[in-house]
Amino acid sequence: MPFSNLRTEHGALCGGPDHAIHRRLFLKGLAAGGAASMLSWSGLFTPSALAETVKRQQKHCILLWLCGAPSQFETWDPKPGSVYGGPFRSIPTKIPGVHFSELMPKCASIADQLAVVRSMKTKPSEHLQGIDALNRGDGPRPPFIRPSLGSVLGQQLGQLDSPIPNFILLDPCPEGNEFKEFKAGNWAGWLGAEYGPVRVGGEYKLQDVERLPGFSEADQEEREALRKFFSKKFENERKSAAASSYNAVFERVKGLMSCAHLFDLDKLPAKDRERYGPGTFGMHTLQARHLVENGAPFVMVANGMPWDSHVFHNEIYQMLVPDLDKIIFNLITDLKERGLLDKTLVVMMGEFGRTPWINTARGRDHFPDAWSLALAGCGIKGGAVVGATDPDGFEVIEKPFNERNLFATIFTALGLDPYAEYSLPGLPTFHRVEGKAEPIREVLA
Repeated sequence: MPFSNLRTEHGALCGGPDHAIHRRLFLKGLAAGGAASMLSWSGLFTPSALAETVKRQQKHCILLWLCGAPSQFETWDPKPGSVYGGPFRSIPTKIPGVHFSELMPKCASIADQLAVVRSMKTKPSEHLQGIDALNRGDGPRPPFIRPSLGSVLGQQLGQLDSPIPNFILLDPCPEGNEFKEFKAGNWAGWLGAEYGPVRVGGEYKLQDVERLPGFSEADQEEREALRKFFSKKFENERKSAAASSYNAVFERVKGLMSCAHLFDLDKLPAKDRERYGPGTFGMHTLQARHLVENGAPFVMVANGMPWDSHVFHNEIYQMLVPDLDKIIFNLITDLKERGLLDKTLVVMMGEFGRTPWINTARGRDHFPDAWSLALAGCGIKGGAVVGATDPDGFEVIEKPFNERNLFATIFTALGLDPYAEYSLPGLPTFHRVEGKAEPIREVLA
């Protein structure tokens, strides 16, 4: 059953995120336009005018999900000279005194636009549990299922009447991999199925969105109107929230047909594809940039499981990290050049880090005790580096943070109340971020 009402930290029931959007637009219209706006109210409240206003003010989020858990030693927190540091050197960045791995020279050149957290300390040490915690911002509380970050931000940042899905997951294995239980699971939790992801991948375009031959647009509209009539009748008679979510999914599919061209990478300049490519992760990141340019609120770019380096770690990372370095550099640079970086939060992370020690198979294993991530863009202070680990990378020795702190940071950066309460009639109290966990203030602008 979907519940989308939220209470603010002061306890007032807001009646749903769409109401909050409308109220904000109304008040901003009054404050900004004064008497002059009185003359144009009839235009202000047309759907197109409201949608355009929201589009101008809209914020976005791109999550570069490094599935499998990347090593902090070969990326954001190198330990050269340590017995566990590995063969790669560190290099200076644009931030005085801060070094990244030598495998990330491009990110080093834009370090003043990034914020790095070197002191993440979380609990889950296995992939499925780690993915779940770092995508939902908290541990499980059965039988209730928290909505994932994409579902919450898709709901809160979504445009009015936009055909573009609110939550897009670009995945090289959309049919599922070894973690298909999570991939096919309940991403939206109590928000309802309409806030789940549209998951695409493999092909760099949407499949099966064309009308059947001989089936006109008028035929399509009439058929959809008939379906909608009977579905709504069933929903009202049964008072079924499940039917409501089901109907919302149909609306989303209809929208996808009208914006399918935005998913087609063949329509983008060849020079862009060359800069990001040729790998799937790079192509999907370019696709994410293009979707955000056209109004997508939240895009998650996943890259399978290449970072899970239990064997031949150094050899694998010598190939993987330079590619990631190039992709992050191009994404941040492109967003900045297009005037989108100030409105787009970019989060770069996996589900935990890798062990300081090298195992007998020359790999690094799972390590949630001390790891790193990076952020950039909307609400983030470029050049901030917070937290520290000991010289060998075993322990956090300065400012430990967990997934709750991270989610409080993300919501705050995007201008959302981290502690808003979900209104779940007759059920326990839940908040966007539990326990009043503080955001990582050192990285907030």
